[in-house]
Amino acid sequence: MTGAALPPVGTEDAVDTLFASMPPEITNLTRQIVTLWRQFYWLPEWLVVAIVVTVFVGAGWIIHRIVFSILRRVVKNRDLYWRGVLERVRKKLRILIILIAIGFSITVSPLDPEPSQSVRAVILFLTILVLGWIVAGAVDMWAVVHLRKFNMQTEDNLVARKHVTQTRILQRAAVILIGLITVALALMTIGAVRQWGVSLLASAGVVGIIAGLALQPYLTNLIAGIQIATAQPIRIDDAVIVEGEWGTVEEITSTYVVIKLWDWRRMILPLSYFIEKPFQNWTRETSRLIGTAMLCVDYEAPMDRLRAELERICKASPLWDGDIVNLQVTDITDRVAQVRCLASARSAPVAFDLRCEIREKMLAFMRDECPEALPQDRIAIERNPSPLPVGEGLRPAER
Repeated sequence: MTGAALPPVGTEDAVDTLFASMPPEITNLTRQIVTLWRQFYWLPEWLVVAIVVTVFVGAGWIIHRIVFSILRRVVKNRDLYWRGVLERVRKKLRILIILIAIGFSITVSPLDPEPSQSVRAVILFLTILVLGWIVAGAVDMWAVVHLRKFNMQTEDNLVARKHVTQTRILQRAAVILIGLITVALALMTIGAVRQWGVSLLASAGVVGIIAGLALQPYLTNLIAGIQIATAQPIRIDDAVIVEGEWGTVEEITSTYVVIKLWDWRRMILPLSYFIEKPFQNWTRETSRLIGTAMLCVDYEAPMDRLRAELERICKASPLWDGDIVNLQVTDITDRVAQVRCLASARSAPVAFDLRCEIREKMLAFMRDECPEALPQDRIAIERNPSPLPVGEGLRPAER
């Protein structure tokens, strides 16, 4: 239909044929719109469709504002999760309502069947994507609210690190899973794409095998992430030694782990590394550690004085946690004795600082107050040497 042409006389009868499988309310509304259009016969079809769409979209906008005003009052006294979810889905739900309004308006408008069916297919595709977007937003809000219960800034943050690690990994895995399901459901609404996928899997199995091999590293890391979230060999802010480097776990994504090294470098490792290879975790069960400071002393070093000085240093240091302090001779070489100083601290960084303090103050003590403990070189001199033969050791002129 073009220009000011009248709507066909048989349009109302065609409504019953085109919408026979639809609810009678939609059929009756479509018939009323067509009847109204006959009274304004000078309006072109595209303008009638535009007016219907505008009216329904405007009604959807008003419904959205009314519903959200009611929901805000309902969740006003509820917990933070529901208030946060409501604010996060506000714009997404507005888009969803507008899409539903457009789809409904296209259905009841006097648009030709073929373009109407195409538009409704697109609306259904977008509606499924928006629904998945809303669900993913609700999952993200749950993670945000859950993590607010834990403080990562405290020194003894073992419980917080445990929950943060689990929550972030499971959140990313859930969002990925929701995205895959949403896209799959959306594609299933398009017959051509669904048939193409079936044909591709049936006639090109090699492509599927290649795709599976290409996705293997990603799937391996995804499964490793789930294992890490449940078994937790590492957590956020754990002190670890990997590849001979000391650092802390800064971030755990769905495929890799970021280790912040002691000199602020970042080491990026796949999640599967922490499942397949050995590494050291200094804060697996608790953040407390025993620090070690090795000293080389002379054989004549007074161990009692050194042990007493170590105890004095630790008791005077705010870094010591008041638990373990000890000094032991762990080895003897051909020149020196190796002494190990042990002292416990409340966390790995504090233990490192305490070890450095012990080395510095023990060195100063040996230098200033106990010099006999410093390593010395010894030369053995024979006290009664054998007399030289006559004439040996004299210059030629003296013989």
